[in-house]
Amino acid sequence: MECRNGPCDSHNPIDAFDKLPRNATGAISVKDLSKFIDDYFEGAGDDLVYADPLDFVPEPEGFLPKVENSQVRAWALEVHSLWKNLSRKVSDSVLNRPEFHTLLPLPGPVVIPGSRFKEVNYWDSYWVIRGLMASKMYATAKSIVTNLISFIDTYGYVLNGARAYYTNRSQPPLLSAMIHEIYKRTGDLKLVRKALPALLKEYQFWNTGIHSVTVQDSQASNHKLSRYYAMWNKPRPESATIDKAFTSKILNDSEKQHFYREVASTAESGWDFSTRWMRNTSDITTLTTTSILPVDLNVFVLRMELDIAFFAKVVGDNKTAKSFLKASQTRKRAINSVFWNEEKRQWLDYWFDNGATLQECQAWQASNQNHRAYASNYLPLWIDLFNSDTCLVKKVKKSLESSGLVCAVGIATSLINSGNQWDYPNGWAPLQHMIIEGLLRSGSEEARAMAEDIAVRWIRTNYVAYKKTGAMHEKYNVEKCGDFGGGGEYIPQTGFGWSNGVVLALLEEFGWPRDLKIDCQ
Repeated sequence: MECRNGPCDSHNPIDAFDKLPRNATGAISVKDLSKFIDDYFEGAGDDLVYADPLDFVPEPEGFLPKVENSQVRAWALEVHSLWKNLSRKVSDSVLNRPEFHTLLPLPGPVVIPGSRFKEVNYWDSYWVIRGLMASKMYATAKSIVTNLISFIDTYGYVLNGARAYYTNRSQPPLLSAMIHEIYKRTGDLKLVRKALPALLKEYQFWNTGIHSVTVQDSQASNHKLSRYYAMWNKPRPESATIDKAFTSKILNDSEKQHFYREVASTAESGWDFSTRWMRNTSDITTLTTTSILPVDLNVFVLRMELDIAFFAKVVGDNKTAKSFLKASQTRKRAINSVFWNEEKRQWLDYWFDNGATLQECQAWQASNQNHRAYASNYLPLWIDLFNSDTCLVKKVKKSLESSGLVCAVGIATSLINSGNQWDYPNGWAPLQHMIIEGLLRSGSEEARAMAEDIAVRWIRTNYVAYKKTGAMHEKYNVEKCGDFGGGGEYIPQTGFGWSNGVVLALLEEFGWPRDLKIDCQ
């Protein structure tokens, strides 16, 4: 056996580890352990290798036709070129000996988010694909979707990411939305036919068993909604040291296991971490994600219902199309009944009481709505069933304007400066994009103007930060133009898949006039 640095003393890494010299207490010296790791393990990220995307061209034909400003066009082409930097494929070593790797073998090339995120991630991929559509990279986008479908074929749902330690949880379900975007551009009926059975499986995952909760409203109508619930009650393998530190003051083993499930379920939400999931906003050990019905998750499942109905009609399965249209109307009623707050004119997450047994129907109580302001409270606008109601849009727009969330260069995730990354003052590309798109699709001219104003501010801060740092960032400080975000359990990341995708999608939609300045005002 050849090790990374020449012949190994043992053909079996387990035997080699067992033979390492130990002191009287059984400890291995740092020097010996470092040599063993160097001999038997590849470097971080070596399980993915660079893949040259065959559909990339430096300036695609018809690229961002509404961008008239030469500065902005030059920058947009640089952002477009980042797809090459972020393109990867699984290495031969993983394909030949998958049991030696945490990376899961995938059938095709991927686009990774960047920096510490060295594998394809689920919900990031939707905004990556939105950017790839602007870049005319349809084959790359289809490859990403094919990889995600392969997870459903193997596991019954899309994993959080392409790692063995992510098989215990998913992420916000946006696969159907990715396929819809690709179909709109390409008319690829073969892709729709391949995807539909997988989407039906994923739909079952989010609407049965531990993910499904029934709430009875004040008129005695029952509403079935979805929640995040990871199938895990140990420290996350990818963040075990952090999770163990969180539980240092929890002495009871069952309480630790409960907390570990809440942490993993929060990671499934994509919002890891935020006061949105905490009973005490200053204490992360009060995470209670599995006892919350989230507005945004149910918006994503509604989108899935609408997409499945559309795809079924496209392939001639009218029975399924009719069934899922009916399901979408049922979920719309549930979202309005359980989440809508007329006084605040927004949709609020619904919390269950501590210790509630969620296997049984829960009686709705107004006091269980979470009245704190989060960007997720406005995400139903992303769905046409809501943004087509002009009267509703006007109410929600006024609520958003007065919420305090709309800041100098974008929409804040919350109003609480907790030090968690999914809180104030951070703004995230996906949240900007969904709210902007929802306002834009409405019939209200005022809402459309607000959408464009937020988009211009967001594009501007991305541009200025790029010019200052030479990179696109995972998140941004919405209070200061050109400043990237911080907080959370890791240092700020660059790359960055969904930020690139949203900028390109917004520039495709709104363009940039020749005489509009791009620098901070």
